[in-house]
Amino acid sequence: MRCPHCGTIEDKVVESRTLANGDAVRRRRECISCSYRFTSYERIDEIQFMVAKRDGRREPFDRIKLERGVIRSLEKRPFSQMQIENLVNEIEDETAILSKGSREITSTIIGDLVLERLGKLDKVAYIRFASVYKQFKDLDEFIEEIKKVGV
Repeated sequence: MRCPHCGTIEDKVVESRTLANGDAVRRRRECISCSYRFTSYERIDEIQFMVAKRDGRREPFDRIKLERGVIRSLEKRPFSQMQIENLVNEIEDETAILSKGSREITSTIIGDLVLERLGKLDKVAYIRFASVYKQFKDLDEFIEEIKKVGV
């Protein structure tokens, strides 16, 4: 693994930890040249499934896009990067399970999964995500959603 600090390829694994119900491994590494410590992740590379968008387009599932949306919702909230990763892993696992037969899932199902998980985790994050995902047309729709959540 190339050191992000000095670019050397030689490193040693300091710690390994299993994540996401055994579907991923987190490794803490230390560069032999400069002693810089960094983290790498390993996961099984499965055949990618497609996401059917609202406008009819189809695109490959993108974990990074999912993670970005969750991070944006939880921005400045009291959650660690590890909690966010675990949440994203749960959602990714669930989408993979739901898309198994057809190798395709709708963006609506993914959005609903995110809302469900965020609703249990943090009401503010839920409202942040819902405000983008549900595309409220006016303030009344937004207020109704807030009432539903009980904020």
